[in-house]
Amino acid sequence: METLKMENLKFVIVGHVDHGKSTLIGRLFFDTDSLPEGRMEEIKAICESLGKEVEFAYVMDHLQEERDQGITIDTAQTFFRTKKRQYTIIDAPGHVEFIKNMITGASQAEAAMLIVDVEEGVQEQTRRHAYILSLLGLDQVIVVMNKMDLVNYKKERYKEVKKELLKFLNAIHIKPTYLIPISAKQGDFIAKKTDNLSWFKGPSVLEALDTFHVKESAKKKALRFPVQDVFKYDKRIIVGRIESGTIKVGEKIKILPSGEETIVKSIEEYEKKDVKKAEAGKSTGIVTKDKVFVDRGDVITHTKDLPIITDTIKAHVFWMDKVPFKKPERLLFKCATQEVMCGIEKIERTIDSSTLKLISKDAKEIKNREVADIIIKTEKPVVVENFNNVQELGRFVFQRKDTCAGGIITDV
Repeated sequence: METLKMENLKFVIVGHVDHGKSTLIGRLFFDTDSLPEGRMEEIKAICESLGKEVEFAYVMDHLQEERDQGITIDTAQTFFRTKKRQYTIIDAPGHVEFIKNMITGASQAEAAMLIVDVEEGVQEQTRRHAYILSLLGLDQVIVVMNKMDLVNYKKERYKEVKKELLKFLNAIHIKPTYLIPISAKQGDFIAKKTDNLSWFKGPSVLEALDTFHVKESAKKKALRFPVQDVFKYDKRIIVGRIESGTIKVGEKIKILPSGEETIVKSIEEYEKKDVKKAEAGKSTGIVTKDKVFVDRGDVITHTKDLPIITDTIKAHVFWMDKVPFKKPERLLFKCATQEVMCGIEKIERTIDSSTLKLISKDAKEIKNREVADIIIKTEKPVVVENFNNVQELGRFVFQRKDTCAGGIITDV
């Protein structure tokens, strides 16, 4: 019997290093029965031998061991499930790496959890991580106020920290969907509501997560088919990967940026005959009815619901090269399969990605590990989207000899 594929939501947990992230992740696994068989017994045995209470942070330690041995790359991904769906936790090893991974596409979170220790309150690292969520446009956010057990579950302390945090989040345009008091160690309000926090009338963490929306399937979006190459055999096959939407034989399509229109005569796939359609995520080839001019970097769409064709782009960029960018240097702009030379017309502001302090407004250069809001001017028009719409057409890299920066398009 075919099993139904469960929906999957990816989210990231960010916050100060000591505010209980590992304990929270361990607790999420334990409370949803998502631990590998025998793992909990193993953890209990370790804790007993050390004369300690059960530490849920140990659940994360085996992941850490794997990472230390170089088994996992950049972002560890771990899974648990509720009755509603499966969840993937994208572990952000450090905020600089997390920005880099989100921008370059190594990890794509759809929601976020910001963890705050109510005893310590809002720290600089809390602000820094919250800012990253704002930078990346994540709008499904749960704030968990952890370690309520250390302040005797006092409502007053929760309200104090909440007030301070909301003031900051408001300033950076983050509106958290939920602010939930919890104790990851004791298990209050993670999977179940407890009498310790009887004054809190909101949902538990798992109930809150279950209300979030998985991003609309790329298949349901408008067609975006960046051309990778054109092969000439007995027929001309246009090949590439469909980033969103579906393409069918007999459909009218448009080639951008030229605007030429034609009809899909056939879909060509290796050792498959009579393929009628191909959808998002598929690498495929098509043959067109008319002889149209198509080249690498073009984007095939339907004739309605088109992306933007422009030579002026607003973006957030993360500079990764030790050699700074200085105006009026020219860079290679690469987005999907498009490659075009460009200049940075304006550096609206630069921010230190470690401290998130504003360095300069209307700057002349961008240095290593700085985040900048910029306006890009390309030598010829490119086909792009806002990052939150189609990520592959909303994400780009800059190249000199090697990749020197990565960015996301915020406006066109």
